[in-house]
Amino acid sequence: MTANRGMFLPDETDLRILDALQRDCSVSMADLGETVGLSNTPLWRRMKRLESEGVIRGRVALLDAEKLGLEINIFASIRLDRHDEETLEAFERAAVQQAEIMECYSMSGESDFLLRVVVDSISYYERYLKRVLLHLPGVAAVNSHFTLKRVKQTTELPLRRMS
Repeated sequence: MTANRGMFLPDETDLRILDALQRDCSVSMADLGETVGLSNTPLWRRMKRLESEGVIRGRVALLDAEKLGLEINIFASIRLDRHDEETLEAFERAAVQQAEIMECYSMSGESDFLLRVVVDSISYYERYLKRVLLHLPGVAAVNSHFTLKRVKQTTELPLRRMS
């Protein structure tokens, strides 16, 4: 693996900690220490270092969107009318403010941005598209792709490949 500038290089113990946490961040420190083979103080120090380095950005509960009625996933390809720095940054700032936009990626190729939007119905998305997406800064076109079925979704990074 090549090192990126500013990249954190975890050792094997760090990887075991991170792997265990991304599977279940509610694990107690005692159980985590037992899993990775560290006593409380060294584990606590490593956890604090991983947090201060920004490797651990936060700890969250993963919610089941379908059980909450948010079962419509749309991938929206966005093409902007201008590509100057001001327009790109204005679009990014506006996209970040939208709760329905779960992910936003700046893209190469025909689209400028790819959004993953989550809503409760097609009719809601139609209104959202007309009232919000088409009015985000610089938007020239939106091409929407509706998912039929989720085949895989994970939040676990492939840490085993790093070792």
